[in-house]
Amino acid sequence: MDPVMANTVTLNSTGQPLVKSPLLTDLYQLSMMYAYWKAGKASERSVFELFFRKCPFRGEFAIFCGAGDIARYLSDFAFSDDDVEYVESVLQTKDASFLAFLRNLRLDDVTVYAVEEGRAVFPRTPLLRVEGPLMKCQLLETALLNMVNFASLVATNAARFRIAAGDQASLLEFGLRRAQGVDGGLSASRYSYAGGFDGTSNVLAGKLFGIPVRGTFAHAYVTSFADTDTMTPRARRAHAFREKIDGSGAHDGELLAFASFAESFPERFIALIDTYDTLHSGIINYAAVAAVQHEEGLPIGGVRIDSGDLAYLSRECRRLLIEYDTILGLEGVLSKATIVASNEIDVATLLALQQQGHSIDAFGIGTRLVTCSDQPAMGCVYKLVQLGDDPRMKLSEELSKETLPGVKMPFRLLGQAGGAIVDVLCRGDDADDRPQAKERFLCIHPSDPDRRIHAVPSVVQELLLPLWKDGKIVRETEDIHAVRRRVLADLAILRDDYKRTLNPTPYKVSLSAAMAEMYRKVRAKTARVAEIS
Repeated sequence: MDPVMANTVTLNSTGQPLVKSPLLTDLYQLSMMYAYWKAGKASERSVFELFFRKCPFRGEFAIFCGAGDIARYLSDFAFSDDDVEYVESVLQTKDASFLAFLRNLRLDDVTVYAVEEGRAVFPRTPLLRVEGPLMKCQLLETALLNMVNFASLVATNAARFRIAAGDQASLLEFGLRRAQGVDGGLSASRYSYAGGFDGTSNVLAGKLFGIPVRGTFAHAYVTSFADTDTMTPRARRAHAFREKIDGSGAHDGELLAFASFAESFPERFIALIDTYDTLHSGIINYAAVAAVQHEEGLPIGGVRIDSGDLAYLSRECRRLLIEYDTILGLEGVLSKATIVASNEIDVATLLALQQQGHSIDAFGIGTRLVTCSDQPAMGCVYKLVQLGDDPRMKLSEELSKETLPGVKMPFRLLGQAGGAIVDVLCRGDDADDRPQAKERFLCIHPSDPDRRIHAVPSVVQELLLPLWKDGKIVRETEDIHAVRRRVLADLAILRDDYKRTLNPTPYKVSLSAAMAEMYRKVRAKTARVAEIS
């Protein structure tokens, strides 16, 4: 590793590559820091919130991830002498007091609240709340957004694939070779698993995070064996079974490749069958080798189809395997083979396969998952909502881009059936502004105060919980398996119409009466009344 990078890049406690320098920021954060310093505002108490305005992928939910990385980043936060020298050169300042402040900067007076990783989240709901001196909270903006945006985007995308595929299909992430860089590949594997995938082909991700590692072989392995190569004993036995099937048109080199792989990995034999001809060679050679496997008391594994009409080919493969069972007298053995499909699969492909009917047990998904090609960015923002005791807000020509002022405490209300019915944002500085189970609570639409509902929740869940306080992590960071369990549990309490791909129903995010009134007053105070003539 480059000696400079060695000082700034490490593996955190879960093995995730993590840039540990506070220079993981944009120049304008450092510029504002110094400007705050010069203006005497550096130590003013501030509150920032991180949220998103619109759900990704034209959906109506997102999955929050990244809190664990944030906690570890905060615990390592410090400017080295080299960092300070570089800031001095970039800002072109010789202000000794400011530079000395940077050398001693710690985050023991910053408090961070975060939603639990793996929770379903919705627009305008704060995912993070950062409280502390204005200058320090401002500096954290870029790093926090970086750690939340991609992690949450990939987890959300993975959840979409899981919903489209259904609960029974196995989903395998095969995207490392197409991911955006090494860290992008590791993050994609990690958060795809969190979002509901069952395994990854990424060996390093498997080692670092304990994700189940899965994979077969490539077409190169098959084509490396020729018809003229010498048959191994296993291949000859398979050839005998193939003759019973009448596989005269099947490729001998492919049979030898399958037999060789099965001999090397008898417990995980999955044959890639589309190298030459899926139905007239690949499936026949697989069945012959699988018959040998069964004869030896070994698992028969399955096949992978990587091209062509996946719905048709999977159905035909299943039909042929049932037929070969009868021919070979295997009593339903081959018909139970696992059929894996890959080949640029996206959510639309999964939905189309459901409509057409297929016989696929598992999907290997790469490019469209890890690159989030349908929407390459999450769009989270980080905004100042309070300075001292004064709520602050940003106005906009677009109403959707206005920020909600003041410290907010989000709650999720669950109905009698246990499903989520509404999220409500209450005033964080008003302990009485809290929904209670079994009691009626007024919820007001954020941009239309005339749209109101009374919710009577059976359960009230507080969403923002302390993560970092007094210079230390105050909430135990969870492994990726716990996050994955939370994702699946949270999705289970959302109505299906909130989760569907086409025209999903918007989930309600409302304001409490006290929060709505505060918003009205702050907006009236902040907005100027235009004069026209």
